[in-house]
Amino acid sequence: MSSITVNPYNQDLDQNPANYQALTPLSFLARAANVFPDHTAIIHGEQRINYAEFYARSIQLASQLAMQGIERGHTVSAMLANTPAMLECHYGVPMCGAVLHSVNTRLDAAAIAFQLDHAEAKIVIVDHEFMPIMQAALEQSDVTPLLIEYVDQELEDQGSTSGVLDYQEFVGEGDAGYSWLMPENEWDAISINYTSGTTGNPKGVVSHHRGAYLLAQGNALTTSMSKHAVYLWTLPMFHCNGWCFPWTLSAIIGTHVCLRQVRSEPIWHAIEQHKVSHLCGAPIVMSLILDWPSDQRPSLTHAVEFFTAAAPPPESVLSNMQEAGFNVTHLYGLTETYGPAVVNDWHREWSQLSDEEQAALKARQGVRYLPLEQLSVLDSDSLQAVPADGQTIGEVMFRGNVVMKGYFKNPQATQKAFAGGWFHSGDLGVMYPDGYIQLKDRSKDIIISGGENISSIEIEEALYKHAAVSVAAVVAMPDKKWGERPCAFVELLAGEATTSDELLQWCRANLAAYKVPARLEFETIPRTSTGKIQKFRLREKARDLAQ
Repeated sequence: MSSITVNPYNQDLDQNPANYQALTPLSFLARAANVFPDHTAIIHGEQRINYAEFYARSIQLASQLAMQGIERGHTVSAMLANTPAMLECHYGVPMCGAVLHSVNTRLDAAAIAFQLDHAEAKIVIVDHEFMPIMQAALEQSDVTPLLIEYVDQELEDQGSTSGVLDYQEFVGEGDAGYSWLMPENEWDAISINYTSGTTGNPKGVVSHHRGAYLLAQGNALTTSMSKHAVYLWTLPMFHCNGWCFPWTLSAIIGTHVCLRQVRSEPIWHAIEQHKVSHLCGAPIVMSLILDWPSDQRPSLTHAVEFFTAAAPPPESVLSNMQEAGFNVTHLYGLTETYGPAVVNDWHREWSQLSDEEQAALKARQGVRYLPLEQLSVLDSDSLQAVPADGQTIGEVMFRGNVVMKGYFKNPQATQKAFAGGWFHSGDLGVMYPDGYIQLKDRSKDIIISGGENISSIEIEEALYKHAAVSVAAVVAMPDKKWGERPCAFVELLAGEATTSDELLQWCRANLAAYKVPARLEFETIPRTSTGKIQKFRLREKARDLAQ
């Protein structure tokens, strides 16, 4: 006869105590402003914003959004560069109960319009530089959000757009005494970020306050960020909410160094002037750092931690970065895991191995972040763990508090993603005996270029719209600068003629610039006996072309 075990420590205790407070990263800023009000929170050109000012401006933004009718669960979209305004949005928007939708500044108007409609945007805050593309997107969208323009004070006078609210005036008129809203439940949404739309329309990944709170702290613990660390923004804040670092820096009372454009000279200047301790980015950022002439680089007096989450950098890049004063750590994650949730945690004894052995170890994605409960490589159908032999391929899966809430208004995709109680990443990899994972392929043929996901299907569809194209297949081609670039293989219709330059120009007219193939080849595309395109053979061809 079975009996129910009762935990004696739960007896006679309130399961929902009156002092319960939902976990939210908004509390980090409130604490920072209270304990270190005068510490510099944000550096942007000549601007210096301390934590008291940062907190006050975020509250003012929240109050103004509430005055405009924004309520819990409403969406506020932001299309901004890495500027103080974007940091304020990461606090001010959720402080009034709203959900922050960060828009990729590299998207075309049609993609932006889809996101605004799907997210049901009530207000859009947009940088003056991106106003033309946003206005084009709004012409194509069904929603009619209130438009607020941010004019960067660090740029030469740009003027302002007629008839549009000015961000600085909007925030300045806000109430610094506004009682900002804590989430009613820590599982409430804090942000929505859209995937790259590798198959069909992009999906809206909903993140919650609890996950953002835990991942933000996990960043600091995993990367050994000390109190008052100085972080340089070379990673787009629109990308997975800047991997939650907008919230991490408040937790450790750190300093954000904003960088509107990622360029070699400003990176080196910022590192030297502000004693930057940490930065993140795709391999392209490392290339920019190393491309700056060595005789013009300042001599670093401190080690700089660099975190990259794209394809593993080549051994030569790692060596050159180390020589330049940077320690590179490899991370891995997805939009659905709030950004990085896996880290290649380095063992001290590995540094004594040969360069070749170290390179092999650094090529691995690694082990779970501290706030991630479970990471495994499983058989996609049986959900059984594959042998930890470094050879048997399975699907990388996640389970825990730093996994998304789900896909917005897409229960079918959400159910599929969480089949069997695990989040299915779609990435294929292996597990090593020591518990470290390594990616081996991408189940959806995603191309990662400069840290951005590019859908091969989207490029193929653009090529198919050209009257001369019969068959198109796009795969990733290795690229020293960007990590990967799209490579297109095309068969023409009988009797039709065109050139690669013409087709590439066609792509430029129909795709965002970073999605345009780096190379286009005319040849017979290999197929299986059933007519399925053999992309593995095309990948081999692309690797040869990249040599």
